Amino acid sequence: MVKSYKQLRETAERKDRGLREKVVSLSEAVSLIRDGDHVAAGGCHNSRTPMALVWEMIRQKKKDIVYSRSISSTEGDLLLVSEVSKHIMSSWFSAGVTWGVSRVMRHYTQTHLAVYEEWSHMSLGLRYRAGAQGIPFIPTRVMLGSDLMGRLPDVKEMDCPFTGEKLALIPALNPDVAILHTQCCDAYGNVQSEGLPFMDEDIAIAADKVIVTTERIVSNDQVRRSPDRTSIPFLVVDAVVEVPYGCLPHECYGIYGQDLKHQEYYVQMMMKEGPEGVKKYLEEFVYSPKSWNDFLEKLGFKNILQATMDGREVHND
Repeated sequence: MVKSYKQLRETAERKDRGLREKVVSLSEAVSLIRDGDHVAAGGCHNSRTPMALVWEMIRQKKKDIVYSRSISSTEGDLLLVSEVSKHIMSSWFSAGVTWGVSRVMRHYTQTHLAVYEEWSHMSLGLRYRAGAQGIPFIPTRVMLGSDLMGRLPDVKEMDCPFTGEKLALIPALNPDVAILHTQCCDAYGNVQSEGLPFMDEDIAIAADKVIVTTERIVSNDQVRRSPDRTSIPFLVVDAVVEVPYGCLPHECYGIYGQDLKHQEYYVQMMMKEGPEGVKKYLEEFVYSPKSWNDFLEKLGFKNILQATMDGREVHND
């Protein structure tokens, strides 16, 4: 359901936009997410995935979450099998290009255990963009001529009043909660990310609540030295959590690459055994560890060190 401009304004006006520290624990941050919320994740595929937040959502047994992301990866499998979500919106759903389409997604979609709502990559981005701008829809040529037009009832068509050309009308998307990961952020919520921006800024501005995990919390003085690097301002952020290696086994640009050994271990289990394999994975790597640091310990020092070395190579090229 598209929220009205009045609803969006009322939500924005109620928000505390004061300059205050917002640092909380991982558990406290995820407690801001309610059952039934629409949660939009930043990053894209295996890049800057807020894995620590997904991990904690599963541990807190959130229910009926609608999950959206530009391109979903292994975190989508975990959300489906843990029953946190039965409705995922994305433009692609795969552990990775080399591993093919997720067997878990196929199973849950083909047996009608969950809804996989497929949008084109650009159209999903435009939905977030419209939500951030406070408009109910955005006109575009995206998806015209594709079979997605007939399978997405919320998309309309119109004749352009200026040119007479056919246009698609893409509805705005205003998530209840945005979950994002960044390289650095101050205690107030000023986000400074490196690498590709993805859709993070639009998602944050469009959402009612914003939770940010960060590799490190820096001083506000440091942020002020390069204010042009602040992509998401403190005004929209509700919680900040310092979580080193918070994307593993996915990557965080410039700091670490993917833990490819662990990814391969997971994918082999998922592709061979389907949901049953993912259940075993959840038990070993999500439910058994007592903290995110315990999860990292299970990944192994050598794997994390290799991922760190791989991630640093981007600055050496």
